[in-house]
Amino acid sequence: MTDTHTPATQRVALVTGGSRGIGRAVSQRLAADGFAVVVDFAGGAAAAEETVAAISAAGGTALAVQGDVADEQEMAALFDRAEQEFGGVDVVVHAAGRMALSRIADLDLAALDALHRTNIRGTFVVAQQAARRLRAGGALVTFSTTVLAAQFPEYGAYAASKAAVESITLILARELRGRDITVNAVAPGPTATALFLDGKTPEQIDALAKTPPLERLGTPEDIAGVVAFIAGPDGRWVNGQVLRANGGMA
Repeated sequence: MTDTHTPATQRVALVTGGSRGIGRAVSQRLAADGFAVVVDFAGGAAAAEETVAAISAAGGTALAVQGDVADEQEMAALFDRAEQEFGGVDVVVHAAGRMALSRIADLDLAALDALHRTNIRGTFVVAQQAARRLRAGGALVTFSTTVLAAQFPEYGAYAASKAAVESITLILARELRGRDITVNAVAPGPTATALFLDGKTPEQIDALAKTPPLERLGTPEDIAGVVAFIAGPDGRWVNGQVLRANGGMA
């Protein structure tokens, strides 16, 4: 189900990885805040259409478009489609990502290459398009991780990729001086998504839930609220920052 009718004054958000998990929560929150939302997905068209259907059922405007974030031609086409359907792009939320957990000594380097293709190259490609296409008053939001500070074992490859994401984000914020575009990263702590829960025992999940002082896992909606703040009018003075949304972890 797709609804592409949008008033000329409506702001437009493009969310990569918008079909499930945190990306879906962000897509739904931004739509509830009045954005027309382009939901990008790499695979799983059914999940993307479910996200669009939920947005439409709530009275919002959304469109699902397939595109590999690490493929510059597909991302250029994604931004083209957003501009064709809605007239431009005001907010880009880059929520697409990949995780591979392993001790550094044991990691299959093919898994490392796949992770870095999505998390580093993908972030760079999306950031390039955002830098070229975002309208004045716009925002780019990328995703890092609290693991950069927590330094959990088995997260070496993932944390390394997210360190690169933070560098790209903070440098781009400085490069866009004078454009009236904010660039920030959100670094979630343990958040109850399929990506996080996959492969963990109930005991591991319980231990991680007790790590923040608030003693619970975050929810996708918790993270979506932080993104909505940065992307909205109340977050315009936040620029070139990493916001650690983690319930009080270091």
